[in-house]
Amino acid sequence: MNRRIKWARTLLTLSVICSLAAISSAQEPAENVRWRKVTINDQSQFEACGVADFNGDGKRDIFCGDSWYEAPAWTRHKVRDVPPSANPHYYEDFADCPLDCNGDGRPDIVTCNYFGRRVGWVENPGGDATAPWKEHLIETPGSSETGELIDLNNDGRLDFLPNVGNTVVWYELVEQKPKVVWKKHVLGPEGAGHGIGVGDINSDGRLDVITPKGWYQQPLKADTERWVFHKEFDLGAASIFILGRDIDGDGKTDIVWGMGHNYGLYWLKQSTDAKGQRIWTKHDIDTSFSQVHTLLWADLEGTGTPQLVTGKRIYAHETEPGATDKPCIYYFKFDRTAKAGQGTWTRHTIYEGEPAMNAPAKAQDRWALKDFPRGSAGTGLQMPAIDIDGDGDVDLICPGKSGLYLFENLRK
Repeated sequence: MNRRIKWARTLLTLSVICSLAAISSAQEPAENVRWRKVTINDQSQFEACGVADFNGDGKRDIFCGDSWYEAPAWTRHKVRDVPPSANPHYYEDFADCPLDCNGDGRPDIVTCNYFGRRVGWVENPGGDATAPWKEHLIETPGSSETGELIDLNNDGRLDFLPNVGNTVVWYELVEQKPKVVWKKHVLGPEGAGHGIGVGDINSDGRLDVITPKGWYQQPLKADTERWVFHKEFDLGAASIFILGRDIDGDGKTDIVWGMGHNYGLYWLKQSTDAKGQRIWTKHDIDTSFSQVHTLLWADLEGTGTPQLVTGKRIYAHETEPGATDKPCIYYFKFDRTAKAGQGTWTRHTIYEGEPAMNAPAKAQDRWALKDFPRGSAGTGLQMPAIDIDGDGDVDLICPGKSGLYLFENLRK
């Protein structure tokens, strides 16, 4: 089994307001980074995707929804049927995470969906490029917005952490042969909501699970002991993922998140009060764009220090604040030296499109492929950041309701 799969999450960002008062400095171009948009499928409506070498030829391919796209020409191979959800504006594919589940040396796909309420894995059969891929049910824990692979318990194997709306759970792959066996770990319903993430909140060397309502502390024995819930903040309908990282260099893990169904990208600074109690202070990063669902850290500039990549999920819901605003992709850099105690975020543009100027007034009449200009790129629920073309820099793969696109990093 592939023990370590590079994964990263990327979120496309959208700017709709000329004033950038929420950003502590003006937009600045990154002189050493340029981008080229490559259209993979401008009619794709799937919002999840993953990157791996699916046919064993040494090149990284893209899996998205019902198809995989073969590098380097991005030839489409449809390998399964993914039906529309109960709400026809969505498809029953909310995560496409590559992982060799059955130990045959080929990357499969771990997936989940919202309306079907299930978590499963889709088997890569190998052989012919168009051979059908079969989905295997893991469980039906509840409506899952999306999910991600991460070695949560630090055993050297990737686990699956879905964002289930009614409870917080994670799945451990404990057996591959003669059959695939997943073990479910339930943390509880206290923190359940829109958003999930990880970070070592208490600096004990173990990853904790961050939710919109607080955080679950990982015990010494993650598989058997209780994860204590700390209700210390309320993030609202947060992004997926919520990111835990020491932003300002004070040795404490801070939290970065966006609003999934409203405007705003923020961070919480962790500190302690006079009694030594943990406190959280909210700071704006950028409040000029909405529907922030996917975000991640990626070293786009090749400096050794990752940047925050995020953006707007096109039509997360068709009628909510900023739904028809222009789609775009941004990354943000934090300057720890700019202002004592807070620092400064600088926004860099990867892509900006045009708004849906003639979108129908009624939500049921709106459709991303029709309302936005053809070729509009935006985030869906996943956005891998990986060197897909092998030239030594990190590229972005962006699925969404307005198509599937690759942003090739042309860094000098």
